[in-house]
Amino acid sequence: MVDLDAGNARVVPRWARVLLVFLLLYGFLVGVKFLETGIKAFGADFADRLFESVSNPLAGLFAGVLATVLVQSSSVSTSTIVGLVGSGALSVSAAVPMIMGANIGTTVTNTLASLGHVRRGEEFRRAFAGATMHDFFNLLAVAIMLPLELLTGFLSKSAAALTRLLAGRETLAGAAPGGSPLKDAIKAPVALIEGWFESAGAESGLLGALLLVSGLALIFLALALITRNMKLVMAGRIEASMNTILSKGGGLSAMLVGVVITIAVQSSSITTSVLIPMVAAGVLTLRNAYPVTLGANIGTTVTALLASLAAERPEALTIALTHTLFNIAGILVFYPIPALRYIPVRLARGLADLAVSRKSLVFAYVFGVFVVVPLVGILVLR
Repeated sequence: MVDLDAGNARVVPRWARVLLVFLLLYGFLVGVKFLETGIKAFGADFADRLFESVSNPLAGLFAGVLATVLVQSSSVSTSTIVGLVGSGALSVSAAVPMIMGANIGTTVTNTLASLGHVRRGEEFRRAFAGATMHDFFNLLAVAIMLPLELLTGFLSKSAAALTRLLAGRETLAGAAPGGSPLKDAIKAPVALIEGWFESAGAESGLLGALLLVSGLALIFLALALITRNMKLVMAGRIEASMNTILSKGGGLSAMLVGVVITIAVQSSSITTSVLIPMVAAGVLTLRNAYPVTLGANIGTTVTALLASLAAERPEALTIALTHTLFNIAGILVFYPIPALRYIPVRLARGLADLAVSRKSLVFAYVFGVFVVVPLVGILVLR
């Protein structure tokens, strides 16, 4: 494999990149632990203030959208949410709308990718429709699932039941769990750095800030490098897999491709953005590409599940499972029913037709949906 990232060609064995990814996954888990420890260092008052700021479900939803747009990664934002829940700073019920918002925010990347075709009319029509069908699916899924969750709690209750099954009733009841070599290995560097900061005279507020910043930086860096290295490991295989399976008509096999590729590269944005030029060129139809985006929604939830491994509280696993169940439930609402299956595709086509004739609408849509509405919503509803 030839790696041109450093500016000069050099051969890096694939096994070395895979090994590096495992080391980076460890760094990612350490980052989540830093985040959890840092939040705890701020004290109970910080947790109370943070909870109050997102006590309105719509404010939490908008916060999830905006945070994901700003960091350009739902993996980073959902991992942070898992860390907040794991530290006790957020309840599961307050975090659920934020997780749903992250699903909406992550779609901005492929929507922006479609703008590269804006000067070529028909090509842009296909590209913009290919990008926004993901937007519409997530918006519709949230519009249905959030009210149902607020009324019944069916997602979080189902996730809590799965957590009890996976983590054990004793752990959830508050009994001290058995020792975990993985958690001990994750705690060790955090305890070392925390002790070093304390010996340097850092008080609780400063200590919390230092640990929090260290955790966020490590999460962001580890995920970025994991994505970069796995993209190189998978170089050429992503397009080949999509072409091979999607040329046969898509469906559930295409959805599985979306799941597997997203888990492999740890980024739903890469999976969906790869589709855009293929749809723009007419190589793939919207209906064949559509299931891949749904699979990517499921695949991206693996990052939050991994993050929950570093958390002490079982609620961290509950919110990660809620994220997975939300995406599966959204697919089950739309995809099995022929009359509902392609509603997001039809809406995307309609918007693309308008966008071709009125380019200003494109920028109004992107900034309105992903920046202006969430920002105003947060300010008004806090």
